[in-house]
Amino acid sequence: MEFRPSVAPGIVPGHHTGQLGTFLTGSEPFADFVGASAPHLLPGAGIAAAPAHGAHAADTLGVPHGTTIIALTYAEGVVIAGDRRATSGNVIAQRDIEKVFVTDEHSAVGIAGSAGIALEMVRLFSVDLENYEKLEGVPLSLDGKANRLAGMVRQNLGAAMQGFVVVPLFAGYDTDVADPAKAGRIVTFDPTGGRYDENLGYHAVGSGSIFAKSSLKKLHDPGADLAGAVRTAIEALYDAADDDTATGGPDTVRRIYPVVVGIDAAGATRRGEDEIADVVEQVIAGRTERPGGPAR
Repeated sequence: MEFRPSVAPGIVPGHHTGQLGTFLTGSEPFADFVGASAPHLLPGAGIAAAPAHGAHAADTLGVPHGTTIIALTYAEGVVIAGDRRATSGNVIAQRDIEKVFVTDEHSAVGIAGSAGIALEMVRLFSVDLENYEKLEGVPLSLDGKANRLAGMVRQNLGAAMQGFVVVPLFAGYDTDVADPAKAGRIVTFDPTGGRYDENLGYHAVGSGSIFAKSSLKKLHDPGADLAGAVRTAIEALYDAADDDTATGGPDTVRRIYPVVVGIDAAGATRRGEDEIADVVEQVIAGRTERPGGPAR
């Protein structure tokens, strides 16, 4: 795991402030522009000012939390996937929440933690990437995307101190890398905004991450094709759901399946429900014969 510094906080460049307000005039992060002109619109705005008495505010309010997200590289790119359950204490708050989102042509983000703030953060991140591309005429580099997301996580630190923690998992395809086997990248973050490149080729975040990573450690094959990587992702999420109550397993009765996004040179694509349903059926059939999962 390699540490990379994220963007440094400070004065927002490229702003013009006059009697009519603040205007975006440069290619600075859109989130910084919002913070300067309308800070109340940022994810988690106002939460940091709330006094903490005993339990975290997030626990007192019963805020829904998203759980397990995984990512793994394969021969032509990277796959990111997440279960569909959100919990509030010991209660299932939502069975079919979506926690993995395509954020631009070659990147996707999965979110774990306080669901409401996390969803707003991903929406703002997507707008930030689109805004940069419109202003500059080219997409932001993969490192630039990861740094932008790290900055947003850092801006949420005050809310995180109240228990509203958001930990995203970023996956992208680096179009500047000639070898497709090395172009798929995974970046992780901590609640303070620190960003880290994962060089093992797989990672997981959320309450079921310890079980998912144990599964990925045995099953991950960097030389696999997309179909093999999707199967491994489903297997890892199945293992996480098997041991972690906050992680939802595939629900064949309600047809609720994990969200899986594959990212390669052609772009980021959410895999279809029918495709994932077929893989889930194969995984369940395999677990009927071997409950512990496939051996590598």
